[in-house]
Amino acid sequence: MKSTTQINIVKYNNDVVPFDVNKLMNSLRRTNAAENIIQDIAHKIEDQIEEGMTTKKIYQLAFKMLKGKSSVSASKYKLKKALMELGPSGFPFERFVGKILAHEGYETEVGVIEQGNCVQHEIDVIAQKDNQHHMIECKYHSSQGRFCNVKTPLYIHSRFLDVEISWKKLNGHENKIHKGGLYTNTRFTTDALQYGNCAGLLMTSWDYPNNNGLKDRVDRLGLHPLTALTNLTKAEKTKLLDKGIVLCRELHATPSLLTEIGIHQKRHKNILKDSEELCKSED
Repeated sequence: MKSTTQINIVKYNNDVVPFDVNKLMNSLRRTNAAENIIQDIAHKIEDQIEEGMTTKKIYQLAFKMLKGKSSVSASKYKLKKALMELGPSGFPFERFVGKILAHEGYETEVGVIEQGNCVQHEIDVIAQKDNQHHMIECKYHSSQGRFCNVKTPLYIHSRFLDVEISWKKLNGHENKIHKGGLYTNTRFTTDALQYGNCAGLLMTSWDYPNNNGLKDRVDRLGLHPLTALTNLTKAEKTKLLDKGIVLCRELHATPSLLTEIGIHQKRHKNILKDSEELCKSED
């Protein structure tokens, strides 16, 4: 095994950092792969690591090795990439956020037109539970390294304030707690988080809040996007997204969808088996 003490790698945002095999192993452990598989992959990547190698290349190497061992673990490992495949319009990501909130007990509507005090607004997700009434906007990115900057929470907060004036005039809303929120599939800049939290927005990204970001909630609730499945082609995933299907859970609940998009019966068993495994929650 070659020494990786002095080897630097390049992150998606072009930052140069030392390669840390422990970080690689921790990311692999999130897939629930067997420890011997994790150790084996980590050692093989250590042998192949080179100065200036990108984290993208390292991910590709690890994913290929993991897929050869366990398709379900590979699906879990590609969660971040799978969220970026909920495009290109971003509407599937809005549906995905709606599904997460629905499984957390909210009544949700996706793509709603609401009249504000000044103008109409198209709201990505409206979520209601008990006395909570939330206006959620979704910022979708198709590639890593693109952070959600302060302009987005500034814009969303101003829209929320306009909608909130109208909401407060509705019957039965005297005791409602109205909040605006921002969900993104990547990360927030420091300024974006500072403003969003100061303004009282519900801020959610790939890894924020700590232990309750998208990656944590997906694992906890068993709500993996169907784009995580490694035994579906890109074209097949697109057909399902076009039908409004975004979760492995939905696919497993309605197997006939596979036939509807032209997938041969011989492939159904493996696809549905992986879907079932990814539906398991950690609660």
